[in-house]
Parts: sequence; C-alpha cells; structure tokens
Amino acid sequence: MVTNKMKNKDSRYLALIAILSVAIPVVVAYLFYMPKSGDPAPVDVSFLPTLHAILNSCTALALVLGYYFIKTGRQVAHRGAMLSAFTLSALFLISYVTYHYFGKSTSYGGEGLIRYFYFFILITHIILAAVIVPLVLLTVYFAITGQFRRHTRISRWTFPVWLYVAVSGVLVYLMISPYYNFN
Repeated sequence: MVTNKMKNKDSRYLALIAILSVAIPVVVAYLFYMPKSGDPAPVDVSFLPTLHAILNSCTALALVLGYYFIKTGRQVAHRGAMLSAFTLSALFLISYVTYHYFGKSTSYGGEGLIRYFYFFILITHIILAAVIVPLVLLTVYFAITGQFRRHTRISRWTFPVWLYVAVSGVLVYLMISPYYNFN
C-alpha cells in the first residue's frame, strides 16, 4: 500500500530527477559549444578521450553482465553489475565535462560513405545520451526504493538505450581518434 508519505518522498526525488535530466544535457551542451580562449589548457586532458572509451567499454560490459545476472536469478550480482555501470557512467560524465571544458574540439576527417556512418552514429549517440539520463536515474531510483515492478518496466527501455550509448561512444572514439591533435 502506497502511503502519502511515500508519495511525497517519490515526488521530491522525481522532481530532482527531472531537474537533473534537463540540467545535465544543458551543461554538457554549453561546455561543448562554449567558446575557447585559444590559450593552452592549464591541465593536460589529452588522455581523456581514451579513458572515455575505456569507461564506455567497461559500462557496456557491466550492463551485459547485469542483464545476464538478472536473467539467471542472481539479484545480488545484478545489483553489483548495475551499480558498477552507473558509477562508470558517472565517472565518464565527469571526465567528459572536464575534457570539453579544457580540451579542444576535434573535427572528423573521414570522407565518403564512412563520414555519413560516423555522423549517424554520433548524432544518435548524442540524442540517446540525453535520453538515457532520466531513464537511468529513474531505473536506479525504483530499484533503490524497492519499486521493482516499476524498475522492471522502465529497465526494458533503459538497458538497450544505455547499452547503445556505451557502445556507440566507443565507436565514435575509434572513428575520430586518428584526427586528435594534441600538439
């Protein structure tokens, strides 16, 4: 039975999730498109794109393991894998914001059909990366609060989108990495 106290608590957290779901993509977009001074960055961030690919790869692995664990009835292992995926994604977000605050933007230099493929992957990755924020936050919230029916219902959407974002992030890195210029 859902009490008024539980509804009020849900309302506060759902409002926070809504605020974060808007604020995070807005801040990321602002930092990405923020004009750069042209001065060298005060810190070397050239290693971060590789770290991003590693974090995304590990996130994808944790997601697949979490899916496997829940399908085989191993709830504790599932929880560990999914908390790992959440933590890795949070670390990625912090690192990504840091890179785009201090680093230079890199243009893709490929030509022909591969260029269209790159931009398709990149655009779908960016759009779904914004979509995944509320999905992940809601999925985690419902799990933590023991609302497993709601958790299961939303995780059916969260899992494939989150996995796509993680894998496509690695693909984008692999395709653009030859064009990084950190001199």
